[in-house]
Amino acid sequence: MSIVTIRNVEFFNNPARFSDPYKFRVIFECIAPLKEDLEWKLIYVSSPGNEELDQELDDCLVGPVPVGTNSFDFEGIPPDPSKIPPEDVMGVAALILTGSYKDQEFVRVGYYQNTEYDNEEMKENPPSKIMFDRLVRDMNTNPRVTRFQIRWDVSPPSQGHLAAAGAAASAAVPSADDLDGPEEDIEMNPPPKTNGVS
Repeated sequence: MSIVTIRNVEFFNNPARFSDPYKFRVIFECIAPLKEDLEWKLIYVSSPGNEELDQELDDCLVGPVPVGTNSFDFEGIPPDPSKIPPEDVMGVAALILTGSYKDQEFVRVGYYQNTEYDNEEMKENPPSKIMFDRLVRDMNTNPRVTRFQIRWDVSPPSQGHLAAAGAAASAAVPSADDLDGPEEDIEMNPPPKTNGVS
């Protein structure tokens, strides 16, 4: 059982221009005190077969985290077009939000992102050179969620023994292949009151 569980991720600007920052709110529940901050990272995956092309768009530390339902706003820069192979710009890519505690990844939330031109004429007859200022992105807001068992500071309140130490997730930047892992639904109706943490 995890000490921290994501309850919802709300995108503020979807769809949006390809060059716009990603703006969203993460709502999560914490059921026991944590000694250290949570680390969150936003990663753009343009080429599933080549992790070296993954771009870490931003990261942030959230804490101290009180027991209860918490939320924070996250803003990540858009991907750098120069680091995306031309053949991978259009169509489907992946956006991955990861949560870690003490360098142990405990959750990975993956979204598919579709990128296309902002008008039908350019969709049907794309220019020979990609015009990034005319691209729009649209996130599929039904995420794939993968959870990992890690060693927390304490056992969950419902357990009377130490939490089992699961293998920490790989320190490598995740790729789009990770989106094909176990799927779990995020509860899309979080409790109305949250503790704002930064």
